[in-house]
Amino acid sequence: MREEPDESTDFRLTVATAALDLFSVKGYESTTVDDIAGSAGISRRTFFRQFRAKEDVVFADHEILLEQAGAFLDSNEGDPWQAVCDAAQQVYERFSDWIEMSRLRYQVVHRNPALRDREIVTVFRYDRLFVEYLQRVRPDHSHLEILQFSASVTATHNYILRRMIRDGLPTSVSDLRTALAQVRAQFHGEIVVASFPRGVSVAKVVDALADHTTD
Repeated sequence: MREEPDESTDFRLTVATAALDLFSVKGYESTTVDDIAGSAGISRRTFFRQFRAKEDVVFADHEILLEQAGAFLDSNEGDPWQAVCDAAQQVYERFSDWIEMSRLRYQVVHRNPALRDREIVTVFRYDRLFVEYLQRVRPDHSHLEILQFSASVTATHNYILRRMIRDGLPTSVSDLRTALAQVRAQFHGEIVVASFPRGVSVAKVVDALADHTTD
């Protein structure tokens, strides 16, 4: 049997896709690690170098995305609130790229209560990642507001992602970007203070404020 020494993202995704294909046909419980290894063209030993258990392969893409989101946040030197929104958008874009795998996992997980519980925990880890990042870079900021903001970003992302994966509705990263902009404005919207000459028309006030907010 051909050994595959590659420990890259592509390799893990390839094995995960092979596993999900088998789970969708044979069922999760009836599929063995040997079945997965055989389908992916690797040895049992290679499988366990990459995954601790059969359950882990179901959520391989989540593990990859959590690593990537963490690295993105760690490298950010700009506005941390926007960075969290950008990280959520990147996660969505990757799931869009891996849409067939995501839909296969949804079908497999939906049939297995233990996997559904694992998915809940896995999804919560994105929220925890955002909270820990914001607490680290904004230690003096309100802890409650950090929790509220992170939860809102995660919930918004998950809602739009579910519409794409579970409901099969057309969604795009633009939809998510617009929704996250509303979340960010709700928590960290800019307050504009302006003065105008007495008697200035409402139209001119509106135009001036529009020019400011679109800069």
